[in-house]
Amino acid sequence: LIGCDEADERIIKTDDVLTTLQQLAHHHRKQLGTRIIGITGTNGKTTTKELIAAVLAEKYNVLYTQGNLNNHIGVPKTLLQLTAEHDIAVIEMGANHPGEIKTLVDIVEPDCGLITNVGRAHLGGFGSFEGVVRTKGELYDYLRNNSATAFIHAENQYLKAIADGLTLVKYGTQPDAELLVCGGVRECAPFLSFTWRRKGGADNLVNTKLIGDYNIYNMLAAATIGVSYALSDEQICHALATYTPSNNRSQLTVTERNRLVVDAYNANPTSMDAALTNFANVEAPVKIALLGDMLELGEESFAEHVTVINKALASGLSTICFVGAEFGKALEDFPAADNVKWFANSQLLADWLAEQNVSGATVLVKGSRGTRMEKTIQAL
Repeated sequence: LIGCDEADERIIKTDDVLTTLQQLAHHHRKQLGTRIIGITGTNGKTTTKELIAAVLAEKYNVLYTQGNLNNHIGVPKTLLQLTAEHDIAVIEMGANHPGEIKTLVDIVEPDCGLITNVGRAHLGGFGSFEGVVRTKGELYDYLRNNSATAFIHAENQYLKAIADGLTLVKYGTQPDAELLVCGGVRECAPFLSFTWRRKGGADNLVNTKLIGDYNIYNMLAAATIGVSYALSDEQICHALATYTPSNNRSQLTVTERNRLVVDAYNANPTSMDAALTNFANVEAPVKIALLGDMLELGEESFAEHVTVINKALASGLSTICFVGAEFGKALEDFPAADNVKWFANSQLLADWLAEQNVSGATVLVKGSRGTRMEKTIQAL
């Protein structure tokens, strides 16, 4: 309070600013009573959050988490933006240590929730994949204890295993009478095109602006929540077809010389596997992968980077460029190859790409946030 008038009634003294922020956000949420959808998961939670918000905005006034403000500071800041004019809020919750989701759900008190999936991320903080499942499952624990609804991908075995006792609304790609929404990929060349239908309804075809067939589950989750909140098929299809990704997530960027599949906001073993699988199915004469380190994997880091290298080498790519110390250590176990390059950081890779004057290629750009793989875009 240096330089401030302590008698100013606008100033509230507190022993712990963060705790007070969280308590104030929780109180504000309770006072307004706005319906809140809570979202967490290893992969796809930000894209799914934005898709859900886009769908609901066809009918409602929606507040939703901006960017990735999904932690112990970002979540309270988002809640404090709620006003009486908002009909629904879509709140994203992230974690990299056990107990963090519980802390966030206790602040948010969601009326319903969704775990997109569980995967091998932040293993250094969670200790193991089982730790990831337990932590993400803290959202289910809250929903179960409060008789609230969970939206679930019915074919995800990890989610099914921790969903006992929950009131479930299901979606999936395998026809099942219990599904509220069922759908499937039509094509991905390179944008995802898919069909979906609500229970008892007709098929809808949606041509999206997202790269990657793995986004089918994000799309179906958004459609399911749209159906649950009384939106029409036409409203849902319009929102999903017009949603445009940003922040280097599942984007197609076309430069004067190349096509770039940019998914460089973050990376972990699960999302890297999905990106490489999708990229292998892309038809292009010249395909290049630029892959940055996957961070925060703890003792599993070496083995997980070896797995990615093996998958990349088996994908029939023209050139593979790896970035970062973790890939550097893993590559020591592999024989040298003309089409495999390694760089200590993304700027060095960008400089090399500029010298190569790459042209006529389709390029996958993927890596953890800390590797700043977006720096390579300027050279392509």
